[in-house]
Amino acid sequence: MPDAEIIAIGSELLGTEKLDTNSLFLTARLNDLGVEVAQKCVIGDSRERLTNEIKAGLQRSQLILLTGGLGPTEDDITRDAVAAALGKTLIFSQEICDWLEERFKKFNRKMAEINRRQAYVIDGAEVLPNDRGTAPGQWFQVPSTGAVVMLLPGPPHEMKAMYTAQIHPRLEAMLPKQVIRTLFYRVAGMGESDLDALISPVYKKYENPVTTILAGAGDIQVHLRARCDTPEEADRLLAKVGPPIEELLGDRIYSRDGATLEETTGRILRDHGATVAVAESATAGMFAARLTSVSGSSSYFKGGFLTYTDQMKTDLLGVPAELISEHTAVSEAVAISMAVNARTRASATYGISITGEAGPESATGQPVGLFFVGVADSNGCEARRFQFPGDRTRLRQFATQWAIELLRRRALGL
Repeated sequence: MPDAEIIAIGSELLGTEKLDTNSLFLTARLNDLGVEVAQKCVIGDSRERLTNEIKAGLQRSQLILLTGGLGPTEDDITRDAVAAALGKTLIFSQEICDWLEERFKKFNRKMAEINRRQAYVIDGAEVLPNDRGTAPGQWFQVPSTGAVVMLLPGPPHEMKAMYTAQIHPRLEAMLPKQVIRTLFYRVAGMGESDLDALISPVYKKYENPVTTILAGAGDIQVHLRARCDTPEEADRLLAKVGPPIEELLGDRIYSRDGATLEETTGRILRDHGATVAVAESATAGMFAARLTSVSGSSSYFKGGFLTYTDQMKTDLLGVPAELISEHTAVSEAVAISMAVNARTRASATYGISITGEAGPESATGQPVGLFFVGVADSNGCEARRFQFPGDRTRLRQFATQWAIELLRRRALGL
């Protein structure tokens, strides 16, 4: 089965305002055909760079998909770069030009002279009509190698329609039948290196399935991908690798269907008819926002207390001032008091608190990155101490992730 490469063209994709979402769609659809995407890249409006990237791609992969750069302006350089990379010329198509003029007439507009640039076709390429826009796509198969270069428009609604109607059927007809099956675990409560050390003796035995570990702030994803001729064969391979990994990870796996930690925890609370109230200091509402981002969270989320200052901890939550003076606001004792009082005042099943130093300077004298998470229910309260790495944003992400994980574990009786 050939590998594929995706090249997104456009200097705007290298800035901070616009994301390349086309490659995500194309990757998913190619995976449906059993094709692995071996490389993705974004190239600005540079004809030389794009030409060189296409040449290099043709040395590595059999399928090259390009999105964008098919418009009428001077910075739309995809047609020229592909032609140069293939050693081909561009040929003007009067048929495409006539079609473009008719399209403009339908909207009571006169076609500008610059739009004639869109009527140039790589010598030997098949034209892919675009019923959503003015940029035709192109399909070129290299005679000597069989590699295929596909030119697709950049606007997502145009690209998706063209791929679905014209590219996918062509690939389906030419490629050997293969499938990709995936097992997907989301894990909380352990670090990436610890997880890899635990499960690598299992997955390193196999080249197929391929195991990928992705780590975020307190959240780890484990992907097992099997590529085979039949679904049954792929499922058999995953059945060999998956269960031993699941046994090793145990209850640290919180999702097998891609659900987030807040979605999974919300489902557990709803199933148990339980409710939760939160008390936040350093995270100042981030924890509550994550819990309530889930549809239906009003059935289990009672409310929260944003007690950013010592005075508010005392006035709103009733945390004794002397407790704060003795231990500082960033302490096990204060985290416990916050969680217990949040639960009591909201009449909730669980009370969860977060207090910590998010930096960059310390307000309490405690080290930046030190956090305490308190969890209270009818059986009492405990607080966990954490020393997180990273900047202010990452520290707060770690804290909310652990707060949700501790709530999940308490709700499951773990």
